[in-house]
Amino acid sequence: MTRIKLLLPLVILSAHTFLLWGQEISIDQNRVQIPVLKFKSFTPVLQFKINYTKELNVKKVLVEFEGTTNISNIGTVFLFDMGKDSTWQADRGNLVRQKALTNEHAVFTFSNPQQLKNNYFIVAVKLLDNTPLNHSISAGIKKVTFLESQPLTPSIDAKRVKQRIGVALRKGGDDGIVRYRIPGLASTNENTLLALYDVRRDRGSDLQGNIDIGVSRSTDGGNTWEPMRIALDMGEYGNLPQKFNGVSDACILVDKNSNAIYIAGCWMHGVIDSKTGRPATDLTAGSTNWNHQWRNYGSLPGFDINKTSQFLITKSIDDGKTWGDPINITKQVKSNEWHLSAPAPGSGITLDDGTLVFPTQGKDKDQIPFSNITYSKDGGQTWQAGKPSYSNTTENMIVQLSDGSIMQNMRDNRNRHEKSDSNGRAIFTTKNLGEYWEQHSTHHNALVEPVCMASIYKHTYTTINGYKKSIFLFSNPNSKYKRERMTVKVSFDEGKTWPEKYWLLLDELGLSGGYSSLTSINNNTIGILYEGSQAQMTFESIRLDELGINDAQLP
Repeated sequence: MTRIKLLLPLVILSAHTFLLWGQEISIDQNRVQIPVLKFKSFTPVLQFKINYTKELNVKKVLVEFEGTTNISNIGTVFLFDMGKDSTWQADRGNLVRQKALTNEHAVFTFSNPQQLKNNYFIVAVKLLDNTPLNHSISAGIKKVTFLESQPLTPSIDAKRVKQRIGVALRKGGDDGIVRYRIPGLASTNENTLLALYDVRRDRGSDLQGNIDIGVSRSTDGGNTWEPMRIALDMGEYGNLPQKFNGVSDACILVDKNSNAIYIAGCWMHGVIDSKTGRPATDLTAGSTNWNHQWRNYGSLPGFDINKTSQFLITKSIDDGKTWGDPINITKQVKSNEWHLSAPAPGSGITLDDGTLVFPTQGKDKDQIPFSNITYSKDGGQTWQAGKPSYSNTTENMIVQLSDGSIMQNMRDNRNRHEKSDSNGRAIFTTKNLGEYWEQHSTHHNALVEPVCMASIYKHTYTTINGYKKSIFLFSNPNSKYKRERMTVKVSFDEGKTWPEKYWLLLDELGLSGGYSSLTSINNNTIGILYEGSQAQMTFESIRLDELGINDAQLP
C-alpha cells in the first residue's frame, strides 16, 4: 500500500504538498495479487481511499496504467464507490463511472463534484477477449482534482504489483448453472487442454444433488475455450429425479500410449437416511432428503447402488469431443466391507510401463477415510485398487518418481487442528502399486495446508542443450488456516524440497473453494485450473521462467 499526504492549500510547498486550515489529506493506494480475467464483466485492479477529517468534493480522478504490457488489452475502465467497505468485492459497491479506454489514462470527470469522506474506491477493468495470457496489468492514481484545492499527484511505485492475466472459464450463472466446483485439468496427446468440473445445477452444495460432470476444451493453450460438454450425467436413472442421481468429484486420465481418455466420477443413486442408515424410499422431485457420501452413513458397505456410492468411468477416443456411456467399476475396485470407494478429483497418470493410475479415496469398515490408488494394467479394460496408504486422509494426487515408484500427496484431516510445524500434507510412496506404502521424508513437514484438495504434477521438458529434465509442481492455498493465497511451488529434487524463492502467488484473496489442478501446456508452459477469488473456475498459464527456470527450449 502506498500513501500520499497533502495539506490543503493556502501555501504551496511542492507539487503535491499543500497547507490549508492545518488539515491533512492522504490517499492510500492498495493492490493485491489476483488475476485479471478475460470473459468476465470486470476485475478489480486498484483500491484507493481519500482520507480527510471533513467532507471533500472530488472533481476528477485520473487513473494511469504504467507497467501494463499492452494498454490496448483493456476495453473498459470502471470506478466503484465502496463507501466504508474495504473488501475487493466491487459488485457490492456503487458504480460511479465507466468509460472505454482510448489512451494511456482513464479520466473520470464529475460535472457535480463527488462528495466523500474517507470512502474506499475500486478501479476495475474489462479485458478484450483476445488479450494474451502472458500479459499483465498494473494500475495507479495519476491525479485527483478537488473543488477545494490544487490537484494531488502521487508518484508511481515502480515495485507495485503486476496482475497476471487469466480466463474466467466458468462463473456462477453461466449456462444457467448455480455453481461450478472441483477442477480437473489435463493435456491430451493432441495438445488439447481438457478442463473438467462439477456442474451443480440447482444449488452449490455437495452430493447428493443435481450434479453432472462438465468438460471444456481448448486447442490454443487456454486462450479460448469451446462450449461446455457433459461427460457424465445419470439423468433420471431408476426413475428417480436428477437431484437423486448426482455425479461429482471427477478425475481425468490421459492414456499416453493410446487415443483413450478416461474420466472417473462418484455417483450417488438415491439417498441414505443419516439417522437410520437405510435408503430413503418414495423419493420425488419435491423430496428434501439430503446426505453426503462422506457424512455418517452417507454411503454403506456392499455394492447395491441404493446403498453405496458408485465408481463410474467414461471414455473418449476423439480427443475429448464426445464421451461414451458410463461403465460402473465399483465391484472391481471396492472391498465389500468398505463404506466408500471413489475417485480423488484432479488428474491421474500413465506410468512408464503403461499402467494407468487414478488417485482414489474411500471410507473403511469403520467409516474412517483413507487414500489409495486404482490402476489398470490392460489399457483400461479392467481395474483394481491398491491398499490404503494412510488413514484419515482423503483427496490426493500422484506422481511417478525416477525409480518407478509412486508418490502420493494427500489432504490430511489432522491438519484441521494441527497448526504447528507438523501441519503439512501427508506424503507416502509405493513401489508395488499400493500393496505396501512407506512414509516419505516430507510427510507432515514440507507443504502446509488448511485441509483442502491440492495438485501435484510432474513436468518433463527439453533444455536449450537438448537434455530432458523433470520438475515437480504443487499448487494449493498456501496457508494453515484459510483457503486463500493460491500458490504454485516447484521442486527440483522430486519433492524433497520446495524452495520458497521459486513460489509463485496467483491469487491472495479468499478462494471460492481452493481446489486446483495442474498440467503441461507445452515445453515451457504450465496450465492451472483452480477455484479462485474472481471466478469459480479460473485458468492461468505459467511460463517456466516465472518459476525461476530459464533453460527450457521455447516452443
